[in-house]
Amino acid sequence: MKSVVIQQPEKLVIEDRPIPQPQTGEVRVRVRRAGICGSDVHIFRGHNPFAKYPRVIGHEFFGIIDAVGEGVDTSRQGERVVIDPVVSCGHCYPCSIGRPNVCTELQVIGVHRDGGFSEYACAPTRNAYVVPDSIPEAEATMIEPFTIAANICAQLKPQPNDVALVYGAGPMGLTVIQALRGVYGVATIIVADRIPERLQMAQANGADRIIDNTHLDLAEVLKQEGIRPTLIVDAACHPSILPQAIALASPAARIGIMGFSSEPCVLNQQSITSKEISIFSSRLNSARFPQVIEWMKEKKIHPEKLITHSFPLKHVTDALVLFEQDQKTCCKVLLDFSE
Repeated sequence: MKSVVIQQPEKLVIEDRPIPQPQTGEVRVRVRRAGICGSDVHIFRGHNPFAKYPRVIGHEFFGIIDAVGEGVDTSRQGERVVIDPVVSCGHCYPCSIGRPNVCTELQVIGVHRDGGFSEYACAPTRNAYVVPDSIPEAEATMIEPFTIAANICAQLKPQPNDVALVYGAGPMGLTVIQALRGVYGVATIIVADRIPERLQMAQANGADRIIDNTHLDLAEVLKQEGIRPTLIVDAACHPSILPQAIALASPAARIGIMGFSSEPCVLNQQSITSKEISIFSSRLNSARFPQVIEWMKEKKIHPEKLITHSFPLKHVTDALVLFEQDQKTCCKVLLDFSE
């Protein structure tokens, strides 16, 4: 089989590898589609502190189960499935309270163990979620990205009367915008970004108000319009954003952080406690796949709007570079293993 392997930072090869055999409790998936994420590029460039090399990357993938390991019902063969990349121990404190995404022994498929940029991939059977026939392959590949939005929304508990501000109209921000509008019915969604084309994508995905804060002072714009956001999502994760979000937020607002920067930021404790602001962070997803599959079945979200490019496996380097460099026309890039 052919596998995309990052042998070391900046060195990507397509290797011929033996087809893996599923171990006890595992299924083997014949991969059909896989999505490129920023974390894949970070591993490629050597910027992901959790990755070990060599590594088959890819944590967003869909396929067909073609073999099962010991202890797995053989009836699973032939199922259309999407894989949850979160592999947890099941018995530590986070796991015991339903937060396997921060398991003390966490392994992420495509980061800590080999992932889905391969013609075949193995995963624990509990991580393989059945995808109904009504969801096309390309859209099924988008289930994992939407679980990231589902995870932060589960903490923020959006309400129809919220005034939401989303920083960043990249893939993460756009999935959140769709969820806020289509799932939670949030009435007002404002999006700030510095790329006009991304702001147009935000509007096409449900944003009511878009603000290019390249030259505009976001705080001044909101002040002039009398807007105090009650729900803020940081999907850009620059260290300057959280202090500004705290300052802009309404009393009793909730703020969600979807990523991380290693750079420090300075927070004013008084500005948090005086307004009793709640701040949430989110990593990966805590078993949100069934929830997102239902959203797709019910057409509450529209993943097809985010898919802008598709490449065959042999052009994976071109796909990664496009995703990394073209922020104007590119949103989600898929690898098609059927070509």
